[in-house]
Amino acid sequence: MKDKLRTKQIHSKTPESAAMVQNVKRAMEITAAMNRLTFNDADEVRVLFSKLIGKKVDDQFLLIPPFYSNGGDEISLGKRVFINQNCTIYDLGGVTIGDDVMIGPNVSILTTGHPLAPSLRRSVTVGNPIVIGRNVWIAANAILIGGVTIGDNSVVAAGSVVTHDIPPNTLVGGNPARVTRIIEDNPE
Repeated sequence: MKDKLRTKQIHSKTPESAAMVQNVKRAMEITAAMNRLTFNDADEVRVLFSKLIGKKVDDQFLLIPPFYSNGGDEISLGKRVFINQNCTIYDLGGVTIGDDVMIGPNVSILTTGHPLAPSLRRSVTVGNPIVIGRNVWIAANAILIGGVTIGDNSVVAAGSVVTHDIPPNTLVGGNPARVTRIIEDNPE
């Protein structure tokens, strides 16, 4: 029941569907401009990303293009976030990214999907939120599926597919991602 309350559904041929399509067009225009920039254009990337999400990002936000989004206006971003090249965020269901998060190259954060029933796949778009806690590291090629929460200080290993909530202070890996160990903060 809890997941049903958080789920957003957009049916085709409705005013909500038309608004979603317009938002996708807006996001594609902004990300196309951003993707023409380089690492040396960090200030302009911050300006365009702020325009994409509708909120000013902090001066320590760093994103290395290219970056892809199907909306952007449902992304909430903490401070000192780093997003590496070729990240994709489909945010219809809402994406919350905490402070000090590091996102590796080729990461996909996907709140958006479709029903399993063949008769509904082309007529309904479903969005489930993703929450990424503070100080999380999502390594290269990881995929986060809508409806998951990644606990503070956790690490998602490269190539993992996260389909369930991840507790704080854990390292997860695999497909589907499973806890492989607890992370202790014992700097050597």
